[in-house]
Amino acid sequence: MANEIEAPDGRGPAPSSGLAVAVTDPVRNPGLPPHRERVSDQNPAKMRHAVRTVYTLFYLSIAGSIWAIAAYILFPIEDGLMTSIRANNMFIGLGIALALLAIGIAAIHWSKTIMSDKEHVEHRHPTRGSDSTRAGAVAAFTAANEESGFGRRTMIRNSMFAALLASVAPGIVLFRGLAPMDENPVKLLSHTMWEPGMRLARDPSGVPIMASEVTFGSVFQVIPEPLASLSHHDGYLDEKAKAIVLLMRLHPDQLQEQEDRKSWSYDGIVAYSKVCTHVGCPVALYEQQTHHLLCPCHQSQFDVTRGAEVIFGPAARPLPQLPIEVDDEGYIVAQSDFHEPVGPSFWERH
Repeated sequence: MANEIEAPDGRGPAPSSGLAVAVTDPVRNPGLPPHRERVSDQNPAKMRHAVRTVYTLFYLSIAGSIWAIAAYILFPIEDGLMTSIRANNMFIGLGIALALLAIGIAAIHWSKTIMSDKEHVEHRHPTRGSDSTRAGAVAAFTAANEESGFGRRTMIRNSMFAALLASVAPGIVLFRGLAPMDENPVKLLSHTMWEPGMRLARDPSGVPIMASEVTFGSVFQVIPEPLASLSHHDGYLDEKAKAIVLLMRLHPDQLQEQEDRKSWSYDGIVAYSKVCTHVGCPVALYEQQTHHLLCPCHQSQFDVTRGAEVIFGPAARPLPQLPIEVDDEGYIVAQSDFHEPVGPSFWERH
């Protein structure tokens, strides 16, 4: 049968425009299925149990946040050993995971067992900003508050707020690990372990590298020779993270060196910091044909033939170059430390 089109405000048929308009709907509105009450709706004891479960989960989240902070203190990584780093990451991660997971489970359990689950149908109407619309919005929020119990179930509400605030605390505490409290990050990264005459050694064996061993197209990951003997001592990883270098050999005529840096290489052998100048990721890939270094984290690319300048990606400056030379025995040694800070570019902003 033909149905009349209703007016936008739902108050009966729309005024006629002079044309006979009819809409035929072949599918009959089945309506909503009968509402089925949950166990917590039928049994007050089950409802109380659901409420206790929700705020207990929120309190469990608080315990996870506190444990993450305690783990940061109980399992420090200042010694630089891999075992302590693994323990620190694992226990802090477990605490944060428990804090966030408990909040999520509590919120879902709250909505599934306590909040109203009745279906509602809202008829479409024009969007208006009248007083009656605003009053209706207030009424809707008031009804939602009553149905969810947010206003009157103080244990759930208070425990939720406490859990959310506590979940932020581990992240704030972890900022402590960015640098020692008494050290300036700019000062820390302005100097590395490299000293004049210090040999370049393979990582991790610590075997010094001779210039004759560096073939065309090859790339070596190197560290200061004395650093290899400190692998089980405090601060080893911190020093290695700053001093690690990539060593490559090109044909000398392929290098487009600045005048003041022509003495920094030896017969086409150049050394650049492995720490990306974007956010400090390791520059790990070398394209032998193009002589490009690639940081796989954020795709920054550096041209070794032109002083490792940035040719693509978010890195803000070239990789710092380590001046090198060859000693009397044919081993590659450093002329000095880097002449600029290693790592992300913002560290050098004083």
